[in-house]
Amino acid sequence: MLAAQPTLGSVQLTFTVDQTATFVNGEPAALLAAPRVVGGRTLLPLRETAALLGQPLLGTAGQVQLARLSVDTRQNSAALNGQTQPAGTVTTLGGVLYVSARTLADALNANLSSDDGRTFTLTALRDGGNPLIPQARFSTDKTVYAPGERVVYTEYPFDPDGADITARRWTGRQDAYFQPGTYTISLTVTNARGLQSQPFTRSIRVEGTPVDTPLTYALKYGQPGDSFPDPQILSYPSATPTTTESPSYPLLFSDSPEVPAQSGVLYQDSLAGRARLLAYHLNGLGRPARLYVMARNLESRPVEVRSERLGETAPTRIEGILGQVTLLEYFASGGGTVLNLLPGQTAAVYASPTLGAGSGVNVMQDLITSGRVELTFLMLEDALPPTAQVMQQLPYLRPDGKHVRGTFPGAVRSLRVNLGALPARIVIGDGRVDPALTGTDVLTGQGVRLSGNYGVLYDLEVNGAAGTAVALSPRGGLYRGAMNIQDGPITQTIKLPRTGNALKPDEPVLLWRPQSDRLNIDFVPSSGSNLPVSLVFYRARTLSGFGGLIKTYRP
Repeated sequence: MLAAQPTLGSVQLTFTVDQTATFVNGEPAALLAAPRVVGGRTLLPLRETAALLGQPLLGTAGQVQLARLSVDTRQNSAALNGQTQPAGTVTTLGGVLYVSARTLADALNANLSSDDGRTFTLTALRDGGNPLIPQARFSTDKTVYAPGERVVYTEYPFDPDGADITARRWTGRQDAYFQPGTYTISLTVTNARGLQSQPFTRSIRVEGTPVDTPLTYALKYGQPGDSFPDPQILSYPSATPTTTESPSYPLLFSDSPEVPAQSGVLYQDSLAGRARLLAYHLNGLGRPARLYVMARNLESRPVEVRSERLGETAPTRIEGILGQVTLLEYFASGGGTVLNLLPGQTAAVYASPTLGAGSGVNVMQDLITSGRVELTFLMLEDALPPTAQVMQQLPYLRPDGKHVRGTFPGAVRSLRVNLGALPARIVIGDGRVDPALTGTDVLTGQGVRLSGNYGVLYDLEVNGAAGTAVALSPRGGLYRGAMNIQDGPITQTIKLPRTGNALKPDEPVLLWRPQSDRLNIDFVPSSGSNLPVSLVFYRARTLSGFGGLIKTYRP
C-alpha cells in the first residue's frame, strides 16, 4: 500500500468493488481489504483508505475521527458534523472497519464519481496538516535502479518557523537493493520543539542486470567500520608475515585475579627504561574501590617516570566496551606527563575513577623511566588511601586460575607482508600461526603464556597495498576494538566496528582502502574481546563481470 504524495493539490483514488487493486493519482497501489457493497451501499476499508489518501485518522480504538466524520467503532455508528448517519454507514467485515464511500466523500468535501457503478474515483484535496509541525522531504537520484546500484538520497526537510530538525527516522531505506522488486521508503523528522512530521514516502523499482553484489558494493562504497557479507572468507589463503627485529620492551600484564574480592596487590615487578602496562579488573569487593598503579623509586638518586601514552575505560559494567574505548583513548593520547620521584618515594602513575561494586576498569599505559622503579598494581576499597603504610599491610592476592598476570618480553611485534594473489588473510592471536607471548609471574616465579597477546602492539607493514581494501574478520566471537593506520601522509584511528559488535567470521568489518603502496597498521588485541582475528585484503578495483558505474555524489 502506497501513501499519497503531496505533489498535487488533489489525491485521486480509483477503486473497484471486490478488487484489492487500486490506483492513486494513476500509480498502482493495493488494499488488503477489498471494497464491498452491503445493503446497497459501497463501502471502503476506513484505515487503509485514509492512508492512501494521506488523511490523518485520529482517536483511540473506540472512537476515531477522519476530517468531519466521527466513528464509534464499538457501536458501528457514525456522525458527520455531529449529525448521526443512517444505520449501515459503518460496519465491520472480517475484523475490518468499513465506511460508506459517499459518507467518506462528504466528510472530506471530496467528489465521488462512477461510470458503471462498480469502479469509482474519489477525488479529495490533500490534507492541510498541522501548520506547526515540520515537513519531511527527500528525493532519490532515480526511480528505477539495477540490483546493487547505489541509491543517492538527498534530504531537504524543513520547519515552518525555522526550528532545527533534531531527529530523522527512516523506514525501508537501504544504500542499495540487491533483489528485484518495488521498495517503499519513508522519512519522518522531529523538530527542536519535539513536534513530529507526517511520514513522507517515495517508491523505487529495482530490475535488470546487477551492477554489484553485496561484497563488491561494500568494496566500492563501504565506510571504515562498516560490516559486509562474505561467505567465502574462511577459504582465502593466509599471507605469511615476516617477523623483523625492532626495538621492543616488556609488557606488565595484570588480569588475575580478574575480580578481586578484597583489597590487595594484584601484580608487582620492577623495571628500568620503557614498558607497557595493561590491567583489566572488575571490582568484586562489594563496595566502592579504585585501581592504582604505584611507582616506587628503587634508586639512590631521583628518577623521572614519563607517561608516553595512556588509554583507559572506567567505570563500566559492560565488558565489551572496556577494550575498545581504551584503545581509542590510547591511540589519541599525546603523553608527556612526568612524575619526578626522590629515592624511595612512591606515587601513583595511574588511579582509576571510583568503581562501583561489579564495575570494571581497563587501562593501557606506556611508561619510560630514567632508573629502576617498582610498579605495583593495587585494588583498594575507596576508603583506603594508597600510602606506603597501607601498601605494606596489603596481602598479595593469589591468581584466580583462569586468567593471566605476568611480565612478558616483546610488547611490540613487528611484521612485514608483501601482498601477492588476493584475497588473502593475515591471522592474529591464534597461538599457532601467530604464537602467544611467554613470560613469568614474578610474584609466584611460574612461567605463564599470554593467549591472545592482549596488550601486544602489532607493528604491521603491508607492501603492495595500493588499490586494495583491508577488513577485519572476527574468528573467536564478539570483537570490539580499534586500529591506527598510516597511509602515506594520512594517519587515522578506526573504530571497529563503527557500531555494535563484530561477531561473525563471514561478516568482516571494513578497515581502509589504501592509496599508498605501503600501509602501516598498529593493532593491539582488544581486552574484553575474543581472539583470533584475521586481516583480510581484497582487490578494491571494479571486478570483471560487474558494472563499472561508481556514483561519487554524497549529499
